[in-house]
Amino acid sequence: MTSDAGAADLISQCAAVLYGAESSRRPIQPLTSRFPGLTVPEAYRIQQANVERRLKRGEHVVGHKIGLTARAMQEMFGVNEPDYGHLLDTMLHDARMPLDLSTLIDPQIEIEPAFVLGSRLQGPDVGIADVLAATEYVCVCFEVIDSRIIDWRVRLQDTVADNGSSARVVLGAFKADPNTLDLDNLETELELDGVVRETGNTSAILGHPANGIAWLANRISEFGLTL
Repeated sequence: MTSDAGAADLISQCAAVLYGAESSRRPIQPLTSRFPGLTVPEAYRIQQANVERRLKRGEHVVGHKIGLTARAMQEMFGVNEPDYGHLLDTMLHDARMPLDLSTLIDPQIEIEPAFVLGSRLQGPDVGIADVLAATEYVCVCFEVIDSRIIDWRVRLQDTVADNGSSARVVLGAFKADPNTLDLDNLETELELDGVVRETGNTSAILGHPANGIAWLANRISEFGLTL
């Protein structure tokens, strides 16, 4: 954009159309198609604008999600680091209750390790040991992602602006001490009606899933924020 006023207008316009798409459950064309010059920093400002909109509605930030942690996904998007989104209290879903997918647009499910912190993490020099020391417990979770962009036709700027495609989070009941697990080598299986549909290993998450938490703590410290 050629001016601060123009950039602010772009942020406001994009945030409004994404918010409208989520509210109406009607996906929009990619932001990067409408605004080819959209940058990643601008995309994070769009994300933040809608987070602030939700905070004014009475919602609360309860955590963050980290995306693009696998090398293959980073190569697909042409980046060399993950991205992140905000998790709000309205996204948490009780594992004992059915999840109504009709409230979403085009949901998909991923198995992820969730780190629940017992103390704050302040970058910029957070490492794996710091993450484990600050973690109260880890648990498995279902991350239900959704895209407000039609048919998931997203580039990095689109998914960042769309809050990292966040939608719902279902935390597992079992809480484990992170120091009792080989977090860098846990096998996962996703079953549907007794049939294994997906498998994975936590080593694909930046070599160790705690690396993702460390990256996030260090990344947001650039803005004076902590986990």
